[in-house]
Amino acid sequence: MKLTQPNALERAAGGVPPVGHNFGHSSRVNHTVALVRRSSLFSGISLPTCKEIVSLAHEKKFESAQVIFCQGDSVRQVLLLTSGCVKLLQVGANGHEVMLRLSGPGEPIGIAESHIRNHNSTARAQQPCTALAWDVVTFEAIFERHAFVRRNMLNILFQYLEDMHERFREISTERVAARLSSQIIRMMHRVGRQVNGEIEISISREELAQLIGTTLFTVSRLLSDWDRQGIVVARREAVSVRNLPALVDLSETAAQLPLK
Repeated sequence: MKLTQPNALERAAGGVPPVGHNFGHSSRVNHTVALVRRSSLFSGISLPTCKEIVSLAHEKKFESAQVIFCQGDSVRQVLLLTSGCVKLLQVGANGHEVMLRLSGPGEPIGIAESHIRNHNSTARAQQPCTALAWDVVTFEAIFERHAFVRRNMLNILFQYLEDMHERFREISTERVAARLSSQIIRMMHRVGRQVNGEIEISISREELAQLIGTTLFTVSRLLSDWDRQGIVVARREAVSVRNLPALVDLSETAAQLPLK
């Protein structure tokens, strides 16, 4: 069944024009379509179907540190990040924030919550971002009409669960150096960007500490040691990988050491 364009009410609810109008130039639309086809959510999609699905989305832009949605907010849309990175975090009963995940281009935001009523986490732009946004009603129609979207969504959720299991195992069985190096390598592949010949990850030391279950002091000490060795460059709000083979070797060696 062919997807239909959203009606005027659906477009008004999105708050911005459809992608085809918003992008203006066919080359920009084609670039977006190519990115969408490479994303895990729309893997296996045909070109005509992809163009049709993209035409139902709206482009949104977010400034660095801008809140995209808050924990407890009603779920109104599903986002596919096209540039930048977004951090997902939860707030405990005592008001303390903990970072859950850092997502990069090609990753969906809010997909795990698209079939429930409220967001169970807060999404905040880690740097300037752009994203495609589908309102929930439109995305549910896409989900129902295309089996590959349902399959891909399940694969994404299983991957999220596997990532959580791996992080829990690392916290229980590995030293902090192994956990930190492994986390940096994973994020480098997901959200790293080339800057002056190095791969930069926009993340603070405190956020790294939250992700691997340790203290800010410990992360700072390890990063400073690795900085002196020329493996990474540690900045206040970013970490750059300078020598990836050395970092991988460090990670593999530290993982073999018994937990103290």
